[in-house]
Amino acid sequence: MRVTTLAGGIGAGKFLRGLVRAVLPHEVTVVVNTADDVTIHGLHVSPDLDSVTYWLGDAFDRERGWGRRGETFRATEELRAFGAKDAWFNLGDLDLATHLFRTRLLTEGTTLTEVTARLATRFGVASRLLPMSDDPVTTRVTVVTDGEELDLHFQEYWVKRRAQDEVKGVRYEGAERARPAPGVVEAISGADVIVICPSTPVASIGPILAVPGIHDAVAARRDRVVGISGIVGGAPLAGMADRLMPVAGVEVTAAGAADCYRELLAAWVIDEADRGLAARIEATGLRVAVTDTIMADDAKAEALARVALELVT
Repeated sequence: MRVTTLAGGIGAGKFLRGLVRAVLPHEVTVVVNTADDVTIHGLHVSPDLDSVTYWLGDAFDRERGWGRRGETFRATEELRAFGAKDAWFNLGDLDLATHLFRTRLLTEGTTLTEVTARLATRFGVASRLLPMSDDPVTTRVTVVTDGEELDLHFQEYWVKRRAQDEVKGVRYEGAERARPAPGVVEAISGADVIVICPSTPVASIGPILAVPGIHDAVAARRDRVVGISGIVGGAPLAGMADRLMPVAGVEVTAAGAADCYRELLAAWVIDEADRGLAARIEATGLRVAVTDTIMADDAKAEALARVALELVT
């Protein structure tokens, strides 16, 4: 069974750990959000690509939820002592090696797609990892603080300012000029199942769908598209969906999350805590499964993946 997923962030990493237990890993293609990418200390950092790579490569830190297991932060601590302007972004020492390697190759003309493949090989990832685009796309967040309107890079909003500002708008800068990375549209068109991971709809999946050609490719396969809600009991399991979904005019519920993917879904998976929303979601024409979506370990993530796949196969 060929499965293509749209992914970004911690929720995607946990889910993918289960998915590659439910189907053969080499049959899985993961299209990853790159609109979070940011330049830190002159290095190209790809948070979602790295998160997915570390989770699938069994190098992740499950307890902390991000970064590599066994990580140290001495370089960042020293940069803070120097007063380096980008030291607000917590790069681990092992993680730095990833960014140094990526930046050097990109500078030499290697594409992000090619660099991602080399990193996946380094971490023993059998699945195919694809950035959504080799072209730059950046999630920008418009906020108001102390009566002043600011235009921030997503990482500035989320990490540096700890998502404390009032959000007025979100846009995907450069998306209209971007092209899908090589293989992305083909992976969607040729998949037996397309899965929208339990990632933040606005910050993680929204940028992927904003790249011209990707939304239409998914819509053309609607009968094979299933998504998993990352909203449980009216709150996100991780991330900042509750801050950004209202700006997109969507309520912070499992039903609201499904609304983010109108015209794309055939089926939607929600948690037991949201069983009361099942009939409302089904009324929109979707098949709905209610199950435990809290992926406390790989076995539970696998069970969730199997439920999702069964809805559209």
